Amino acid sequence: MENITSEKTIIKLDLPTLEKKLWDCADVLRGTLNSTQYMEYIFGMLFLKRINDQFDAEHADKQIKFKNLPLDALEQVVEDPKAYQNFFIPKQARWAKFKDMNLNIGAELDKAFKAIEDEPRNVELVGVLTTANYNDKERVPDGKLNQLIQIFDSMNLSNEGLVSPDILGDAYMYLIKKFADDGGQKGGEFYTPTQIKDVMVRLIKPHENLTIYDPCAGSGGFLVSAIEYVKAQGQNHRNLQLFGQEINLTTWAIAKLNMLLHDVSGATIWKGDTIRHPQNTDGSVLRTFDMVLSNPPFSLKNWGREVAQKNDYGRFNYGVAPASYGDLAFVQHMLASLNTKGIMATVVPHGILFRGGEEGKIRQGLLEDDLFEAVIGFPQNLFYGASIPAAVIILNKNKPTDRKGKVLFIEASRGFVKDGNKNKLTPENIDHIVGAYDAFGDEDKFASLATLDQIRKNDYNLNITRYVDTSVEEEVIDMDAVIARLSQCETELATSKETINGFLKQLGFEQI
Repeated sequence: MENITSEKTIIKLDLPTLEKKLWDCADVLRGTLNSTQYMEYIFGMLFLKRINDQFDAEHADKQIKFKNLPLDALEQVVEDPKAYQNFFIPKQARWAKFKDMNLNIGAELDKAFKAIEDEPRNVELVGVLTTANYNDKERVPDGKLNQLIQIFDSMNLSNEGLVSPDILGDAYMYLIKKFADDGGQKGGEFYTPTQIKDVMVRLIKPHENLTIYDPCAGSGGFLVSAIEYVKAQGQNHRNLQLFGQEINLTTWAIAKLNMLLHDVSGATIWKGDTIRHPQNTDGSVLRTFDMVLSNPPFSLKNWGREVAQKNDYGRFNYGVAPASYGDLAFVQHMLASLNTKGIMATVVPHGILFRGGEEGKIRQGLLEDDLFEAVIGFPQNLFYGASIPAAVIILNKNKPTDRKGKVLFIEASRGFVKDGNKNKLTPENIDHIVGAYDAFGDEDKFASLATLDQIRKNDYNLNITRYVDTSVEEEVIDMDAVIARLSQCETELATSKETINGFLKQLGFEQI
């Protein structure tokens, strides 16, 4: 419900209401735009209203606190950008200016976003808010923009107006998923299903005071999942240092906003091509992290092989991935981005587990250096835009002593439920996978622990079904019982035939 203030009670905005309001905004834009276009308009306006409401709350507090000052002195205090804890909103970008506007709304919104980015106090927002062009009347006429403004005007998105500031981030991820559902492959390019992120985070178990990196950050979902996991452990998520890189400008802006809406102002999200232009660098040295979580693009072509051949940052020491499959290029970049005690979990297509050639050589090198800790097979049709089954590999530079020289294989491809036109892991499926990984041992038809010697004998092939026997055992047939039953059937048949012939004789018919 919307904010209603009285002397006795304040009804704050809850998550279901916020989700409905945001989807109402999508309904306003649907038809003239596809989901990958209208998300920019909604996300931009969501953030504009959020930072305005929070600014208004701080602005009002300062007016009360310094109410005894002369008017000119009061104006100077409350309009000082350095006096604000979060962002400072210039006068031309304040919400009150827009809520009664009917003409040239888009042009004024574009000016507002630019003014916010140009304010030195708002350095974190540079390049984030100006990705959408609101002044495109063919796409979004004034009437539709006014409808959006009225929907957002009905909500108080300040901390005081929300059940919890966390619901902004939750609603944001809800909307991203809805865009993926609505937009097919394009909508899913920046969205990894929540259950995949959850299981990967639970496998490598982040905790406060770590550095975590996603080189293919998308909308920042893995970093958000790490935040939520740390919070669930009763730890302070603000003690995490989060880093990511994203090549798509719009998606990079979404990731930045996602971090801010999840109350993580210190996250660093770089722009650019991770393979060709990695940003986690200090001069000629690659910056490293405690953990890496990622879902890189599947089997990317034209991924930057010419850069890998130069190997400027020492990222591709195990070999150069083939031109048509960039998967192991991303894996090696992630591995090189781990510090000496680092661990990583990443989504990969099954092909990298068994293909030969350069990929086989890279795989062999990683295995001989005892970096593989686990290979987990997932059901098909979990990911947006890719119906093929995927796997998750865990590489660990600091394997526990009892895990050295071993790789755990988990065959989890049969554990799922249908969810519309996609498959989905249930909480029970996730618990099963995490429990098997933590136990790090054999489980019939589900998990198998293989030694490096066994893997060598399989020519370094990591195809999961080579190690986990999922065949259905044939029923053992008791031949003596079968023969006895056949004999009984013959006796019964003879008796039936004798009875029938008796009836036929009485009736004068020919006997059988």
